[in-house]
Amino acid sequence: MRLTRGRLLLLIVIAFVLIVALLRMAAQPDVREGSVLVIDLDGEYVEGAETPWVERLLGARQNTLLSLLQSLALAERDDRLAAVVFRIRPLAVGWAKAQEIRDAIGRLREAGRRTIAYFEVERLGANLEYYVATAADEIYVAPATTAPLVGLAAEYYFLGGLWEKVGIDVEVEQAGEFKSATEFFAAKKMSDASRSVENALLDSIDAQFVDGIAEGRGIAASAVRSLIDEAPADAEVLVDAGLVDGIAYYDELLEDLGDPHLVPGPAYRQIDPSSVGIRPTARFALIYGSGPVVVGEGDRSLSGDPVIASDTIAGALEEAAADPDIRAIILRVDSPGGSPLASDVIWRATQRARAGGTPIVASLSDVAASGGYYLACGADAIVAEPGSLTGSIGAFVLRPVFGGLYDKVGIGFEVLTRAARADLLATSQPLSPAARQLLADEVQGIYALFLERVAQGRALELARAHEVARGRVWTGSQALEQGLVDELGGLRAAIGRGKALAGVDPEADVQLILYPAPRSFAERVAEALQGRVATLARRSALPVPAVLRELERWLAAAPPLTPVLLPPFVAEIR
Repeated sequence: MRLTRGRLLLLIVIAFVLIVALLRMAAQPDVREGSVLVIDLDGEYVEGAETPWVERLLGARQNTLLSLLQSLALAERDDRLAAVVFRIRPLAVGWAKAQEIRDAIGRLREAGRRTIAYFEVERLGANLEYYVATAADEIYVAPATTAPLVGLAAEYYFLGGLWEKVGIDVEVEQAGEFKSATEFFAAKKMSDASRSVENALLDSIDAQFVDGIAEGRGIAASAVRSLIDEAPADAEVLVDAGLVDGIAYYDELLEDLGDPHLVPGPAYRQIDPSSVGIRPTARFALIYGSGPVVVGEGDRSLSGDPVIASDTIAGALEEAAADPDIRAIILRVDSPGGSPLASDVIWRATQRARAGGTPIVASLSDVAASGGYYLACGADAIVAEPGSLTGSIGAFVLRPVFGGLYDKVGIGFEVLTRAARADLLATSQPLSPAARQLLADEVQGIYALFLERVAQGRALELARAHEVARGRVWTGSQALEQGLVDELGGLRAAIGRGKALAGVDPEADVQLILYPAPRSFAERVAEALQGRVATLARRSALPVPAVLRELERWLAAAPPLTPVLLPPFVAEIR
């Protein structure tokens, strides 16, 4: 093959990048006695391994929760650190991830590290960011801070009236009166059943929010509620109320610390774990289940968003179980569910792994509901944060009827069939009674299978499983009371449960091995380029409300016109 000038230039660039990457990997951060570690808490923290350097080179700036937790675990053991400063900016995480970060900050305090939160948020309603900050010993804000503590709110949308205006009907079949995802699509307002569940969820998160602030700031919970009702925003008012410890510019804060040697968070990730006494004696597999559940292979959709592909995750489970060095499997789930078939394929893989003697612990992130809970219920144990959203054991199907729209725009239609229920495939007219019954039977059949899996995995009678199912969403703390999870906590707690099941010393260090194995360099480059193009395409599109973008991501992975396992479209609680 002739080496053209363009190919030669490409090879030179690749070689240069490889050399730079290797040098960076070899370099150890300069950590001295009395150093201060600076961690930026900002934006989204995805479930997955650290973003490969080749993706970062092409513009990816993706933070991962695992990388953050690993850095803080290193800092727990690093006696050279006098303090850890957290520069907290707007966060795009759910309450479970926020609690996982808070727990890690709390462990730093227990290890004797001075923890300081520098609050740099400028927006209305910085509830979640402040909640994270209260885990630190001290909180400081800039003089111009305007982040009122206004309390929690959740907003819901219903599209039924929109379809009515354009002549589209939506036929619904669902299993479980709380399976209210259908309301978002087909209703004009919230049902009484949905309102009772959503209020229970908001009450649970609100109690966790208030109790966390009360504990972190040493203020009675009743006093915290009174302060929230007053919505303090001005920096001086925040200090007077005891919600923060002081007002300072960032440079002033560092001066007060004695202008110490600073260690940036990204550099600290390169530290050798053995240098702080971490020496693993056991290996656990870590398998990520992030995004909608789909049939097939891969880990990303065409738009670049993560998915849980049945063949990929099932294969990872089987591969990890076949490795004699793997003592346990941690299945980390951050998923709203999706395909019933894909969920059941992965469930089967969990049973085969357990039958081979490898224990599995499911660790629930922000959302592990419906199909996401289907994956988890096959594990030996389930660990969830108090704010994890889980359960939603049920199924539904939506079938749009476009006949009214066709009439409005002057499109004629006619349906010809050759079987009693073949009209199920036509979307221009309502279903016949026979086809409607078929659809109802299919949804109920999927629900019955889901219930059977839950009853088996959680050692419940079917009647009891149905009682806690019916499509209802629970927070992690509520799910613990209902027997749907075994323990409250994050990834650290899940590893602890895995040690107990595998007979590993509770104090032993564990090495987490990612399954499936990281892809090759060429695959990474191709994936990074694809993801970059998808990102640019999304940025160039017309602005769309976040709630609709999330809806698109969930439904893009759902098989059309078939029952799906998705939770009610729970609004973001901020």
